Amino acid sequence: MTHIRVRIGVLALALVAGLAAPATATAAPPATAPAPTVEERRLDGEAPQEILRRSGFASAAPAFARDLGRADSYREARRVVAREGSALWRRAVDRAQGRGPARGDLSRDDDRPLYWARLGMTRELRTWEPEFGLTEHGRAALLGELERASRGQSDIRLPRGKGVRRVLLTGFDPFTLDRDIRISNPSGAAALALDGTVIDTPDGPARVETAVFPVRWRDFTQGAVERALRPYLPRVDLFTTVSQGRVGRFDVERTNGAWRGGFPDNENVSRTETVPVADPAAQPQWTTTTLPYEAITSADTGRFPVYDNTGVTEIPAGGTEPVVRPDGPTPGSTARAGGGGDYLSNEIAYRATLLRDRLGLGATLPGGHVHTPVLQFGARNTDPATGTVTDPSFVRNRLDIVAQVRAIVAVAVSAPEPDRG
Repeated sequence: MTHIRVRIGVLALALVAGLAAPATATAAPPATAPAPTVEERRLDGEAPQEILRRSGFASAAPAFARDLGRADSYREARRVVAREGSALWRRAVDRAQGRGPARGDLSRDDDRPLYWARLGMTRELRTWEPEFGLTEHGRAALLGELERASRGQSDIRLPRGKGVRRVLLTGFDPFTLDRDIRISNPSGAAALALDGTVIDTPDGPARVETAVFPVRWRDFTQGAVERALRPYLPRVDLFTTVSQGRVGRFDVERTNGAWRGGFPDNENVSRTETVPVADPAAQPQWTTTTLPYEAITSADTGRFPVYDNTGVTEIPAGGTEPVVRPDGPTPGSTARAGGGGDYLSNEIAYRATLLRDRLGLGATLPGGHVHTPVLQFGARNTDPATGTVTDPSFVRNRLDIVAQVRAIVAVAVSAPEPDRG
């Protein structure tokens, strides 16, 4: 999710206008449910259907639709949505961590079944027409509940008491699906593999809780990051947001910028603007990691090199044109890209660290962003049109990345606290 300098063109999003009802004495027909989204329409492709079938997740959306169809009230519909959304998350976590039958030949570490099964469920809910009637606001609330529950955001269980350190880690959905619909996101795979696990460190056990976020500008604008993280940041010992970044390397992003660069999201929507947050008058242009980057980059955590990435792109104070700064921003500058770019990975890092600072935790809570290597298919499986949905190199690369994320967390949570002056 790094900054992409070559624009691929703005993808126009066609809005289908409803036909006006004829002027007659009869009552107007009832309004139809919303159409599926751009993301949901991709679900009918061959690759998504194969991923669902080969993982055993093809039954998730039909089963959800049957349960939803039995709901005879809004209250019952909410219960179904909360229950089934949470069950989908737990099912994906259990599969990734080797619990229960695999139900298919797709590698257990795969994050894609959760993504496509969730879209099947949101499409069912979005187009559902219950007899008791459903307002636009009510449907939106149900969709929000389903999103949060199926992403693990409603399932964060931090242990109480002393003796166990608490870590919060977030990942992302697959993205750039119109370029290659087979794509996986190792940050999402890491979230599934690590959720609820305990890492042994020299300082004792560390419990990891995780959640996954969508690759959609609108969710971030509506405060999805702050809503999910605010209850937990005061209670954890370390947090890290994680996303897919550059080829062949991990990066600990030193600085995050308050700028959206406009690359299309999973709904093919672009946003080029200052990151919208509450209290914009007090909004800084930059936020900084408090992860122990020196300890992380000097440790042997796996086969990929890990870098302390200090570069940013800024408009200097009094200037008008962007300038690349390899050693971080200069005083009074305006952000145009953080170390992690100007896409949603930079934005989740910016929002999480800004929330850390606004909660008064900047001096005590280690937190920031880690970019994983790009997850690559095998050398003979690079063509999206003719390639397969998985191969041995693809699985091995994802397993190695996930293992290295775990090792990085272990180093970070046991590193000595730095003197923040």
